[in-house]
Amino acid sequence: MDPQPPQQPPSGPWGEPNQWPAPEPPTGAEPPQNLLLAVRLMFAGAGLAVLNILIGFTQKDEIRKRLLENDSSLSKDDLDAATNAVMVFSVVVGLIAVGLWIWMARTNGQGKTWARTTATVFGGLNILGFVIGLGMGNQAPLQSVMAAISVVLAAAILYLLYRPDSDQYYRIMSGRTGY
Repeated sequence: MDPQPPQQPPSGPWGEPNQWPAPEPPTGAEPPQNLLLAVRLMFAGAGLAVLNILIGFTQKDEIRKRLLENDSSLSKDDLDAATNAVMVFSVVVGLIAVGLWIWMARTNGQGKTWARTTATVFGGLNILGFVIGLGMGNQAPLQSVMAAISVVLAAAILYLLYRPDSDQYYRIMSGRTGY
């Protein structure tokens, strides 16, 4: 029996299936210094988030005191459970923050436009959260200082992400070189 040649998929209205090469990423595009600095600052933000987690462990007595101020009817066991729950929640949120900082650093360094938009939203939420926290006045002084550093970091990063040279890099990497 003669071997049959492999079946070719039918061609469609756009030509042969393998006729169109896959788009290749731009070559030779190097991230500008402003963007590289923004990426380094994002990694610093991840470090700041780790530091916040570590500082949280030193704040157990402060957390306990604030919980008791909010509800003086808590039994010792309930107060211990609530304190531990707050601490675990803080660690989980802190680890998520570390992951988000690293994710944003990597994807923005690659010039992904969606990452810049996402970083902008996260930065805006960071600033809004800081303002709300100040208005509520329920943060310990050390927490307020760390939050203020985070806001300054976020503002500096956003400024660097939208500099003209960074903007041009994002356009090149997305394939939009002009309007």
